[in-house]
Amino acid sequence: MSCRVPPGRLLARVGEWFLAVTVAQVLAFLVVPPPMTAFMVQDRVGELVRSREGYRFRYEWVAYRNISDHVKVAVIAAEDQKFSEHFGFDLESVEKAIEDRERGKRLRGASTISQQVAKNLFLWPGRNVVRKGLEAYYTVLIEALWPKRRILEVYLNTAQFGDGIFGVKAASQEFFGKHPSELTRHEAALLAGVLPSPRRLHADRPSDYLRRRTYNILRFMDRIGGREYLERFWGGAV
Repeated sequence: MSCRVPPGRLLARVGEWFLAVTVAQVLAFLVVPPPMTAFMVQDRVGELVRSREGYRFRYEWVAYRNISDHVKVAVIAAEDQKFSEHFGFDLESVEKAIEDRERGKRLRGASTISQQVAKNLFLWPGRNVVRKGLEAYYTVLIEALWPKRRILEVYLNTAQFGDGIFGVKAASQEFFGKHPSELTRHEAALLAGVLPSPRRLHADRPSDYLRRRTYNILRFMDRIGGREYLERFWGGAV
């Protein structure tokens, strides 16, 4: 008597297992600070393989209430101005990026903060269909299971701000010698400014490009409503 499982049932079981594991992952990080992310692991392993001298890994979690409101507003202004409005995907920005590509312009990123959290926590670099599909899947889970405030908290703690520097606490201590709760508006904009290229741009010695980008971020911070933006949606730093 054959005990072979029909292919359809096997696929259903694999799907159920995958759903259970991934939902458990996302729910765990709703309450527990991630001890490490996929991108942090890749960064550390890569440096071990290259044996580069001078590399030092820095990461330390800090609670949302202990991060300057200026930093929260700055990263939203720089990375995802519709963060409070969308459900994980900024379709308008995607359309604009596609139009720019069709006109021959350089392809620009259109990832939301939620998408970046999904990628940083669970995935690997790349643009292949499988990875992008998983990114979209994890983004939907995160948006469905986490409040926006938690998404922003995890992003601020896991984003890369420099060579081996992950999270706003390590960045504020490394570049400005202070706690993230003490960062000024301009310092916050500088940190947000390095996010697209954290290995090339340096918040403590800004290039002309970073200075211009910082100025624009400060303008965008005013445009979305400054610190009042946070009060309107999540009650500020509380």
